[in-house]
Amino acid sequence: MTAKTDTDSLAELLSIMARLRDPERGCPWDLEQTFATIAPYTIEEAYEVADAIERGDVSDLKDELGDLLFQVVFHARMAEEAGAFAFADVAAAINAKMLRRHPHVFGSAQVADSAEQTMRWEELKRAERAHEPEGGVLDGVPVGLPALMRAVKLGKRAATVGFDWPDEAGVRAKVAEELAEVDAARASGNADDVAAEIGDLLFSIANWCRHLTLDPETCLRAANARFTRRFGAVESEVRRSSRDWGNFSAAELEQLWQEAKTRERTD
Repeated sequence: MTAKTDTDSLAELLSIMARLRDPERGCPWDLEQTFATIAPYTIEEAYEVADAIERGDVSDLKDELGDLLFQVVFHARMAEEAGAFAFADVAAAINAKMLRRHPHVFGSAQVADSAEQTMRWEELKRAERAHEPEGGVLDGVPVGLPALMRAVKLGKRAATVGFDWPDEAGVRAKVAEELAEVDAARASGNADDVAAEIGDLLFSIANWCRHLTLDPETCLRAANARFTRRFGAVESEVRRSSRDWGNFSAAELEQLWQEAKTRERTD
């Protein structure tokens, strides 16, 4: 039996999607879907790809990448039905973009390192936007991005016109300033002001990460993982004690937490 090629497998996937959306013989659920109803699944699948990578599970990564590819095929099929574009157009567009934005690979341009390449990439993106209808500097930063990610992209986009902190110390000072404003809002007792100031604090922290060349989403995911591990260790100790959670004082639980942190650092 001849092994399937990439082309064969992709053709089969496109055929499966077409059948699922067939008005006569398709799946009722798939037929009911729209771009808007499928979008949350697309985001979810992207996160599941990231989760598989974080766990180092290559087998699961293969499956999750398949699920994410299916989302692309699903959107392309609905667009094709609407007469807008087809999957081949999606592939052609990204092919053209990659060729255009890598002149040092597919052309005669040269770059010294990845840092210069990143700078050139942003320059090419700005040049492409220059041919689009005139808009604001922040136009085109997707609203649907995770909030931390969008905060970084907004800050990065504003920085292209010089609207940015001069250095990391400036952002650090802004974080301290925003924290003080949170405290002032809390003292006023106005819940809306507190929410607004907390938002400003988070925005500043996200951009502090940008200046430190850190991804805030990755930092927070790692913090979530640490919390999960350490809480699990505390939970194990509580179970081992045969006492209920309510029978532990705050000081006792803090002690268990600190012990879990110590064990993790020495393991």
